[in-house]
Amino acid sequence: MNALIEQFLDYLSLERGLSANTRAAYADDLARFVRFLEGKGIKSFNGVTRKHLLDYLMAEKDRGLRVNSISRRLVAVKIFFRYLQQESLLVQNVADVMDSPKLWKVLPEVMTLREVERMLDAPQGDGRQSVRDKALLELMYATGMRVSEAADLKIDDIHFDEGYIRCTGKGNKVRVVPFGEKAKACLQRYLETARPAFAGERPERHVFLTCRGKNFSRKGIWKLVKAYAGKAGVTRRVSPHTLRHSFASHLLANGAPLRVIQEMLGHVDIATTQIYTHVDQGRLKSVHEKFHPRA
Repeated sequence: MNALIEQFLDYLSLERGLSANTRAAYADDLARFVRFLEGKGIKSFNGVTRKHLLDYLMAEKDRGLRVNSISRRLVAVKIFFRYLQQESLLVQNVADVMDSPKLWKVLPEVMTLREVERMLDAPQGDGRQSVRDKALLELMYATGMRVSEAADLKIDDIHFDEGYIRCTGKGNKVRVVPFGEKAKACLQRYLETARPAFAGERPERHVFLTCRGKNFSRKGIWKLVKAYAGKAGVTRRVSPHTLRHSFASHLLANGAPLRVIQEMLGHVDIATTQIYTHVDQGRLKSVHEKFHPRA
């Protein structure tokens, strides 16, 4: 199988004139595919079925790959199989009729309310790091802000009297998002007691600062969220985006209008927000039981 891949890669370089970087990308994608097949005991591309392809793509999804990356994996296999078919090296091209994963309905991971509560309670004590981390987690769940928005949040973006923050999201679009009393109390405590110790004499305007007095990177917040999820005993995969998904799903479960959730999340298209209606199956069932005459 590897010999056929090398033959295909030479074809791309010599006859199609593809760049070295593109050739390397195809080589990596197809090498991963072959390793998966070998793990299934498959020794020929003619032994690949549509189910094998689906299992491969799902395995890549389970590894944490984004939809765009999975879609690229499938494109590489489809082009490779088409080449094999043209060279009469493949009896049946099972990849040709498969849809791109971009069309799949990928449901977001959502934490239960109890999991969120355990995670928000995980930062313990009066130490400056615990006070900071508590404020960060509370605010992210209270507002559904993106990790980049949390990292870029400035002091001037917080309006305590009115109870909202100003987020600068994708495309530099600004939106206003309210936050509750719990997040407000934690944030005020952090700004008054812990942040000055992080900032020192530096004129830093970012809200959340590292021990060096610099603003957090997205990766730094990601690591922090993951660490507290583990400390709270949350077994599912948790990222900053999981808090954002949970924020939206819990609002919907408690009766918030979808349009309002769309505005708070900063979604341009309502279709992006509608995915949460698929997540909240419990709410759908309760609405059906309440209003359907034959329920």
